[in-house]
Amino acid sequence: MTNDEQQMTNQIGVAVIGTGFGQKIHIPGFQIHPRTQVVAVYNPHLDKAKAVAESHNIPQASDRLEDILAMPDVQAVSISTPPFLHYDMAQQVLQAGKHLLLEKPMTLSATETRDLYHLAKQQGVVAMPDFEFRFVPPWQLLAEHLESGYVGQKRLIKIDWLVSSRANAQRAWNWYAQKEKGGGALGAVGSHAFDYINWLFGSVRRLCAQMSTAIPERPDPSQGGKLKPVDADDTCLLMLELADGTPCQLCISSVTYNGRGHFVEVYGDRGTLVLGSSNQNDYVHGFQLWAAPAGESLSEVDIPKRLAFPQVYPDGRLAPFIRVVDQWVQSIDADKHQSPSLAEGVYSQLLMDLTHQSHQENSWVDVPSLSSFLA
Repeated sequence: MTNDEQQMTNQIGVAVIGTGFGQKIHIPGFQIHPRTQVVAVYNPHLDKAKAVAESHNIPQASDRLEDILAMPDVQAVSISTPPFLHYDMAQQVLQAGKHLLLEKPMTLSATETRDLYHLAKQQGVVAMPDFEFRFVPPWQLLAEHLESGYVGQKRLIKIDWLVSSRANAQRAWNWYAQKEKGGGALGAVGSHAFDYINWLFGSVRRLCAQMSTAIPERPDPSQGGKLKPVDADDTCLLMLELADGTPCQLCISSVTYNGRGHFVEVYGDRGTLVLGSSNQNDYVHGFQLWAAPAGESLSEVDIPKRLAFPQVYPDGRLAPFIRVVDQWVQSIDADKHQSPSLAEGVYSQLLMDLTHQSHQENSWVDVPSLSSFLA
């Protein structure tokens, strides 16, 4: 049997739940990966589900999740719906014994995500979050430099994620504007930041946060442009003390015209590392890594071919998503959770919950260890 024939016989049938980000990234990503095949798509409106299925050559479409989970050729499911739908949907997927790929933010609370983590273990299936930055070449090179001790003893970590994606007050009101539905900048990008802080620098000992909403109303197109209240954050400032004592400053905003973009700066006694991208239109394309030994000027570090994407796409999110899928497939093959697993998703959600708590209490909040929270 040839390698191509072997891959065909070992293909994993995937159902895609959600047709926004799901149609832009999940469906093409699964169709490109040699081991996954999209066999069904879900949308709460059947006409929409059928239209997406037809346009992407997907054999099954449904507006009923239970029907999709009953399909024998569905072995795994990806969920890319708005976050307030994640918990109930993910529960159904795991209870049906299907492997799960879950978009961030995971759920509306860390306790919900913890429930999913334990349910996946009980069911013996692989559940994985879509934390894409772990799979982007310049980020992987930053991780290698940190692992090798390039900066020495860390003195300060400074992270800015300043974009203008929601700076226009005329951008439509929807679930993203509602805190109770998981909207806001913290959930959208803070979930990524908390994961890569944990991945690159280790766990957090305590944190202090201030959140704000610069645009308090947005027009609802479904009601003729009537202004609706916005209570989800669009700016979040955080001070974190890492478990090793390193201070970390995190500044997130989606309403900064001409914001600098996304930058991670690491300062140590032996050197400095700066990873950043000023690309406002694509949150993956454009990252570069600069490095400097202590006392010298920063210079750009070339990305080695061993880390480079084999292929890039107009939408920068697609190439790292395919690598996420590859990690998911490997975990399913090995019947073993690999990092990032849903445990990392629990930790990201926990830090988001504590950020809200810190803001409400106007105080520092201690962060429990992941092992104690999962127990």
